[in-house]
Amino acid sequence: MLMVCGPILLAFGALPALAKNDVSGRRLERDLWARLWVPLLPAALAFAGLLGWAIQEPDAADEHLHGIALALAAPFAAIWVRAIARSAWALLATRHQTPIATVGFLRPRVVVAPFVRHAIDAEAFQAAYEHEAAHVRHRDPLRIWLAQLAADLQWPWPSAKRRLRCWLWALELARDEEAREHGAEGADLAVAILTAITLAGTPDAVAAAALTGDGAALKERIARLLAPVVDDSPVRARWVASLCTLTAISVAVMAGLHYGDLVVRALPGVLP
Repeated sequence: MLMVCGPILLAFGALPALAKNDVSGRRLERDLWARLWVPLLPAALAFAGLLGWAIQEPDAADEHLHGIALALAAPFAAIWVRAIARSAWALLATRHQTPIATVGFLRPRVVVAPFVRHAIDAEAFQAAYEHEAAHVRHRDPLRIWLAQLAADLQWPWPSAKRRLRCWLWALELARDEEAREHGAEGADLAVAILTAITLAGTPDAVAAAALTGDGAALKERIARLLAPVVDDSPVRARWVASLCTLTAISVAVMAGLHYGDLVVRALPGVLP
């Protein structure tokens, strides 16, 4: 798996992070979420083929690994161990939270610092709460954790980090729009965001508030909040893409069942 999937991940992780914008933050978020995972798709297909080979292979395999195979796999093993370690640290680490935030991977919830209610008016507080409630509905802490893992598997390419940053920013735009559709006023949410930055007072807290990117990203977010909310019509293409992906993975498994033995024997470092 390391010998086959590792180089594929490394190759496709170098794909450029194309700049993209959309009048709808929710459409932009969905598109950038897909772009996070597209570089991993070829490796997933290769893994599916190996899975098909493993299913038909007897318990005592008649292929053996030479030392060169371990040497080829070692660099990719280091990348994957790093990614897993960072993911484990994200699960265990206690981080500084913004004054109001969504926490929890399996059971997300909104946490509010005691002083927040006194720092902003009731309308701004309710707008901020609606934004965080949207994060809860979509289980965004878990999705952010998975996105970070996907980016770490594509290390050391900077384009992977850029894809992650762009999606994180679009995620905040999407939740802003959803909060406004649930009754929050854009101006009130803008006040809550700016107040949260002032109360937090640290660069890390600013980034955690979305403020992913430079000051221009914050300016655009505030400008969107002060503009009319954009209607988000459902897009059927994503269901077609999901069906095509599942079909391709199924075909890869079947190919591994029938032709995997020939492919595995042709790998460098595999001795029949």
